[in-house]
Amino acid sequence: MKLYAKTIPQTLPDWATTVTQSVDLFEIEINDEHPNFQSLLEELQTEIEPGIMGVKAEDLCSRLGIEMSNPHLHYLVEQAQTLISEITTHPDYKQLLDEGYQPDLNIADAQTALNYLQWELGRNQQPSV
Repeated sequence: MKLYAKTIPQTLPDWATTVTQSVDLFEIEINDEHPNFQSLLEELQTEIEPGIMGVKAEDLCSRLGIEMSNPHLHYLVEQAQTLISEITTHPDYKQLLDEGYQPDLNIADAQTALNYLQWELGRNQQPSV
């Protein structure tokens, strides 16, 4: 599991490792199989919705002493477009298509939706005249 944070404490638990670091973003890899991490999850587990148990990211980050990053939507859309491009060229995906896989929402539809979203984001950031 990965977390993206703006700030991190001087030392992280033994089940967390900083993978990359830039000026305003830390990528942290969590060994979610580690017993100490599992114990922390059990300790933080609460009822998120009636009948649904889980751990809120805010609670986990607070306990770790990190401030979560909230990346710009432009960045997330670019990442999604990159992932979709990788999916379309992946041999397993091509094999599924050859075997007759026909999803309700195809890759082209997803790319079009992301293109519209990116266009809308760009349009909303244009200065008014």
